Amino acid sequence: QVQLVESGGGLVQAGGSLRLSCAASGRTFSSYVMGWFRQAPGKEREFVAAISSNTYYADSVKGRFTISRDNAKNTVYLQMNTLKPEDTAVYYCAVRISSWYASVDLSLYDYWGQGTQVTVSS
Repeated sequence: QVQLVESGGGLVQAGGSLRLSCAASGRTFSSYVMGWFRQAPGKEREFVAAISSNTYYADSVKGRFTISRDNAKNTVYLQMNTLKPEDTAVYYCAVRISSWYASVDLSLYDYWGQGTQVTVSS
């Protein structure tokens, strides 16, 4: 059974940094697309970043966030720098098993974690 467990969220001041982790189990994830999404209160869940053989970012986080993976640990990371209050959201990790191609479409991802809260104060 596939499980994704996020960690690393918290409260940080604007301009600060956080690193989110997503530990995957149940399969070997090295060849799968891993993604990060976020959902702010009252808003739809949106794409943040994804990693396959390349990395992809939403325009809103490009240059500030970095997605990476450690295949030996079956873990994907999201390093978030220069955080802004508008980055406040629940951040979700997801895996796309059905294709090798990354996508911004959340409906194409097969498994999801439970989410971790990131709050950026001004």
